[in-house]
Amino acid sequence: MLLVIDTNILVGECLHKRGLKRLDDPRLELLITERADGEFRHEFARRLEFVAQRSNLSPEIRQGIETDALDLYARKIFVALENQYQHLEAQARTRIPDDADDWPTLALALALSADIWTEDRDFFGCGLSVWRTDVLYGVLDGTEAG
Repeated sequence: MLLVIDTNILVGECLHKRGLKRLDDPRLELLITERADGEFRHEFARRLEFVAQRSNLSPEIRQGIETDALDLYARKIFVALENQYQHLEAQARTRIPDDADDWPTLALALALSADIWTEDRDFFGCGLSVWRTDVLYGVLDGTEAG
């Protein structure tokens, strides 16, 4: 299953062992845009620090979470260069008018005929298949979502 993954989903899943296992599912081919790559690196570090402080994690445990997540990210997440989807910017902006900042994710999905994995409602109705996490996991598990 070819999916362009939203930054917030990727960050959230990388912060949990269960999420890392899910991201590593061999049935999933996961892509992000160059912009999302930068957002992921910034947001993951910020949220990991927040979780570490809130949960009073030891430096070793915090480092282990970071290492596991970044190793999986490097191995499993493909970062698409903007020149691969830039030509679809106008079409993507038309299809997602309420959040123009998300055009790269939609343009990449259009370029690859891929689905989008997000909880961001701005993508709903964009003309492509949009997967929520609970529904995607239900399909992968062979069960009904809910």
